[in-house]
Amino acid sequence: MEERLQVGEACMLKMALEMPAVVDEMDDAVAKTYAGMPERLYLIGTDGQVAYRGGMGPMFFRPKEWEAAIEGHLGAAP
Repeated sequence: MEERLQVGEACMLKMALEMPAVVDEMDDAVAKTYAGMPERLYLIGTDGQVAYRGGMGPMFFRPKEWEAAIEGHLGAAP
């Protein structure tokens, strides 16, 4: 569990996350219940189409890229 906490902390620092995060227990109960595989972050446009599809986490989980897509989409909205 200690190693999981260290990896989680390293990921938060590397991705400069400013939101709270938690680390699942060793049985992965939360991951099994709420798994977002294979994709993690989506943006659905007002037309109902996928405007942004994020990569598989955790290596391709890019919240800043997702945020830019949201801002771009809102800026383009009528």
